[in-house]
Amino acid sequence: MPTYNHTHLFCQDIFLSNLSLPGRGPLIWLALAYLLYFGQLGVLTPYLAMFLDGRGLSSVEIGQLLGLITLTRILGPNLWANLADRSGKCLRILQLGALLALASFFVIFFADGFWGLTLCFGLIMMFWTAIMPQMEVITLNSVGGDAHRYSRIRLWGSMGFILLTISAGRLIDWFGTEVLLAICVSLLAALLLVSSRLREPQQVPDDTPHTGSIWSKIYSPVFLGFILALCLLQVGFGPYNSFFTLYMKDLGYSGLQTGLLLSLGVVAEILIFLKAGRLIQRFGIKQMLLVSLILTVIRWWVLARFAHFPGILILSQCIHAASFGLTHATAIQFIHRYFGRRFQSRGQALYVSLAGGLGGAIGNYAAGLLWNQGQGAEQTFIAAAMVVAVALLVIVLIPARKLQCEEIPRPV
Repeated sequence: MPTYNHTHLFCQDIFLSNLSLPGRGPLIWLALAYLLYFGQLGVLTPYLAMFLDGRGLSSVEIGQLLGLITLTRILGPNLWANLADRSGKCLRILQLGALLALASFFVIFFADGFWGLTLCFGLIMMFWTAIMPQMEVITLNSVGGDAHRYSRIRLWGSMGFILLTISAGRLIDWFGTEVLLAICVSLLAALLLVSSRLREPQQVPDDTPHTGSIWSKIYSPVFLGFILALCLLQVGFGPYNSFFTLYMKDLGYSGLQTGLLLSLGVVAEILIFLKAGRLIQRFGIKQMLLVSLILTVIRWWVLARFAHFPGILILSQCIHAASFGLTHATAIQFIHRYFGRRFQSRGQALYVSLAGGLGGAIGNYAAGLLWNQGQGAEQTFIAAAMVVAVALLVIVLIPARKLQCEEIPRPV
């Protein structure tokens, strides 16, 4: 068992070595912003269904609510990104989103019923979508687009997810699901404070040709194939994002055990983020997506059939390194290269809105229809595996050189 000093020195070594760049101070604040942002997700993503169940909603209503509020991720990111690209004020958009999300969250304390909760969470999600695309743009500009350094900063988001997932699971055991509201308000307030220490990215000359518009890039077969595959991947995540905690509860796992299982997946995610940049450089975008999607198909099938075996459940959670961590790092690199500086905010927003928004909404809604108060859990996860298998086929059909966007020197 590692002592506090060993753990502290390990984290300090990663933190300082990862951020050993000129102007390291701003990068440290970026890492803290990721920690708080994904810490918030570590509360909402796994436990929102439990919160809504505690408020008396059925599994169908939970799926419908999650699907409806996820739809805001289609409109929201593109609206905010348009403002950011036109104004050149990514940081101001990020801060405005954090402030409005915090203000909106207080309404949840008084909301009740399906439509009341749906409207409140939809409003929060609309403002929340202003944060992540701008944070990605600021970070990628701060590290010069370096995949390795980006991954090293991004892993602090995974650490935040772990910390808050475990903590929230324990607090739910002690105080019930309503405690989630107090946690979320605290995290949003802290994120707003940290954002005041970030710096607006410097305006640099565009490195892409100024011919054509963003629509020519959007309508190209390579982007349409890529976004379809990532959208299908998020559809496959629907049962996991919506009902994993209730699934574990039905199988007899405690809130703390569920939090530890979720955190195990994020530990695996952290480890892959440490190596993701080098893996992408060495093997390329297509190969990394193929490996990740194959492992994700296996993950959902195993979760459907063998989740009552703790050992196998633990192994399936380790695959989160590929099904989320590696796919996300690879997708961010593709978007950054493909859209260039001229359309970078809108490119990141399209990825968030179409993959996470549309795909997530369909996945959550479909999971709610199939779940049947837990009786359809196995069939739901098998359906998720089949959807990801289709995403795998789509990536197989896209030429590797099209996904690569440019020649990447192999590491010496």
